[in-house]
Amino acid sequence: MSLITTPNIKGADDFYAELLALHEGRDKADSDAINARLILLLANHIGDRMILRDAMNKAASVGRG
Repeated sequence: MSLITTPNIKGADDFYAELLALHEGRDKADSDAINARLILLLANHIGDRMILRDAMNKAASVGRG
């Protein structure tokens, strides 16, 4: 299995709105902690180290021309 990078979330706009709402009224440290916990929960759910490594590499290179 490989990393899916094409749109794959049903109701993506609704998900994005929920994600933004999760951070409303929180300071940066609290938002950062939530993001870290969310990443670890999703990484655990995915479970495949090769896919996770690929995702980390892609995330690190975004915007680097």
